[in-house]
Amino acid sequence: MPDPTRAARTSASDTAYALTKDLILTGRLPGGSLISEGEIAHRTHLSRTPVREAFLRLQSEDLLELHPKRGAVVVPVTPGEAEDVLELRQALESAAAARLAGRGLAPRHEAHLRELVDDQRARAAARDVEGFAEVDEEFHRAVVDASGNALSSKFYGTLTDRQRRMSVSALVPRPERLAVLADEHAELLGLLLDRDAAAFAVALAAHLTGTHQPGGAAGRDGGAA
Repeated sequence: MPDPTRAARTSASDTAYALTKDLILTGRLPGGSLISEGEIAHRTHLSRTPVREAFLRLQSEDLLELHPKRGAVVVPVTPGEAEDVLELRQALESAAAARLAGRGLAPRHEAHLRELVDDQRARAAARDVEGFAEVDEEFHRAVVDASGNALSSKFYGTLTDRQRRMSVSALVPRPERLAVLADEHAELLGLLLDRDAAAFAVALAAHLTGTHQPGGAAGRDGGAA
């Protein structure tokens, strides 16, 4: 027979987990921030027990570092980790483009990617950085999913949290660039439709470098993605 007390505690823990994770991924709790169980308990109107469980989950995901009697520190994305994420994204998305060059982009995937670009344009017009970053992640993940490589899709999914945090960090200082970024995504989609994997890889590299490496040409111009 199900234990209603345990079920309620699990639901409460999920609530605390979702709120805290959203605060981290959207940059409202930037790397290095100290957060206590009491603060989240107050925000969610919960006891500390489910919050503690939520913090343990976030620690296992390398988003929080727990310090007994002090609280938890948001783990920052280090420059080395960011470089690793970009390298993996370049490899996985370029491999997806190469596979799609052989088989073509299915109509349903094309329609989905076009919808995401339209969504990005709307969020750019509203200067909705958090929303744009979320749709940006979905767009790039959809490219990998469209290739039909289930292993690549599964692995790419493990980069989602880091990708969103990096994008928000890059976009917050320059929301005026969001419309340009939507155009870049439309260009990437066009290259997939042209089955030009080589040009896609080059455009993607410039897209990512301009976002996260200030020394790049696009970065000096204020690019982000």
